[in-house]
Amino acid sequence: MTDINAPIGVFDSGVGGLTVAKEIMHQIPNERIVYFGDTARVPYGNKSKETITKFSRQIVRFLQTQKVKAIVAACNTASAFALDEIEREVDIPMIGVVKPGVKAALKATRNGKIGVIGTEGTIASRIYPQYIKEMNPDANITGKACPLFVPLVEEGLWRDPVTDEIARRYLAELIDIDIDTLVLGCTHYPLIRETIGKVMGKGVVLVNPAYETARELKELLRRRGLLREQEAKLGDDMYQFYVSDSSEKFKQFANSIIKYGILSAKTINIEKYERSVEITGWRKKY
Repeated sequence: MTDINAPIGVFDSGVGGLTVAKEIMHQIPNERIVYFGDTARVPYGNKSKETITKFSRQIVRFLQTQKVKAIVAACNTASAFALDEIEREVDIPMIGVVKPGVKAALKATRNGKIGVIGTEGTIASRIYPQYIKEMNPDANITGKACPLFVPLVEEGLWRDPVTDEIARRYLAELIDIDIDTLVLGCTHYPLIRETIGKVMGKGVVLVNPAYETARELKELLRRRGLLREQEAKLGDDMYQFYVSDSSEKFKQFANSIIKYGILSAKTINIEKYERSVEITGWRKKY
């Protein structure tokens, strides 16, 4: 039987998934979190489906060694390319960031014209149009890759003239086609939400999948009887952070986002969680 006090596993290609972790901390404050950021291999957006699936499998295996009770793929590219396949291979619940964002966008739109911005991989996968059309065949979806947003965010240029100019260039075509809803289809993008909102104007609703994912995770845990009711106590070791490289840089960035006083981030060799590792919870051995 799954331990209700076990942590939630959250992973991303780097630091963007911290926006999801932050929402989980806010919306489900009693839950423990084990976060993994694949900082050695970021970005995922320009990599193949096979590579992203391989990386995601390694990370899921690591999170299972931490005895997590659920896993959040806090990365749009991993959610698009790897989640469905890996979900079929493990015995614990998994959730991505794409479907929660789609549901929120369809609820928000008034004219049925929805824009999606994301990495090259997420946009090329057409995962957002696929899910949106499944739920509303009449919706009109336009995707736009914004690859420079990720490095701008990771360099801390959230409010900078360079970011303003890049945003205007990327988003101009979405303004021209009169969308009324825009999905921030990369977990880095909420960190420059103010800039994006300024460019798009007040008439466009910005959908933050990080917020929606935390809401859906809470409901999933409640349905499964896994929602932790016990309040956190001092010394509960609530939040643990792991990376594949540059732990000090990650810690500094994480503290600028979460502001919970993150004291450490441990660097691990994620590639050792390759095929040879046997972990309880896998239905198949690779």
